[in-house]
Amino acid sequence: MKDNISRKSNYGHLVESIGNLLESARKQVVRTIDDVLVRTYWESGQKIVEYEQNGEVRADYGEALLKRLSMDLSLKYGQGFSRSNLQYMRLLYIKYPKCQTLSGKLSWSHYVELLSLSSDLARSFYEKQSLKENWSVRELKRQINSMLFERIALSKSKKGVLELARKGQTVQKETDIIKDPYVLEFLNIPRKYQYTEKELEQKIIDNLQMFLLELGKGFAFVARQKRITLNNTHYFVDLVFYHTILKCYVLVDLKVGKITHQDIGQMNMYLNYFKTEENIGGSNPPIGIVLGAEKDNILVEYALGGITNKLFVSRYKLYLPDKQQLRRKLLILLEEEEGSKKT
Repeated sequence: MKDNISRKSNYGHLVESIGNLLESARKQVVRTIDDVLVRTYWESGQKIVEYEQNGEVRADYGEALLKRLSMDLSLKYGQGFSRSNLQYMRLLYIKYPKCQTLSGKLSWSHYVELLSLSSDLARSFYEKQSLKENWSVRELKRQINSMLFERIALSKSKKGVLELARKGQTVQKETDIIKDPYVLEFLNIPRKYQYTEKELEQKIIDNLQMFLLELGKGFAFVARQKRITLNNTHYFVDLVFYHTILKCYVLVDLKVGKITHQDIGQMNMYLNYFKTEENIGGSNPPIGIVLGAEKDNILVEYALGGITNKLFVSRYKLYLPDKQQLRRKLLILLEEEEGSKKT
């Protein structure tokens, strides 16, 4: 009897082991195919550019060339040679003149999204983040649409912006995980709908994977409505996370309207409680984020004055930000810093 059980157990392990090998092999095959495809398209782009440079350089000539090339290649070799695709092949070679700089971990679809960006700084950032956080094409699209680079960059100096573009976002201190605003368009809350804090929290829980993606790398969900009891009075922290890189709890309190000084004071109390009662061995002091639809910067400045806890106040937006406005703000920031260096 024991032999039969042992044999079944061993057989189950055999099936699982072979299955794991097959899954791993399939992923490697897909990655290999993607890598070969990207490099083939890079070489195709190189040939297009070299042909153009040997002939006329007018824009209308380039368009005519791609149109003709698309028709001839499609007739001879089938799909994959639309004029749009050929344009991206050409761009791939122009933006990545050294083939060695292409990553074997990103698919052609990733590169199409990256090449659609006119800003070299933004493209470099999203490329680094895609590799660091293993973003799917869908996740990359979402982060580009939500203007992640611009939102993070606006809180940095020119040197910080350039470093962000070169290395991607690195998490070394508390401020590295804070965004303002957070974009929660994935909650799909209709415009002008009068939602409550409870409804907002439930929507976030229902879309927790997307919310974690917006928070950034290192966040692990711990609890919702975490109860704190003081003198027989119960208080509830809306959302609790643990940050695996910073080694600390992150408490999030949600507010549907403008953030008040009472909201900030309450979060400060939560942080003091967590430091004393909840921190596990080796954990760093907790971080608090009061997340509201609106905030008054002057009120926040005075309310945070004298607070030694790591407490941050940020806004959230339920709809994608105005892209042109964010780009203009970043451009003004970079120009102002450049101007201040000359004076």
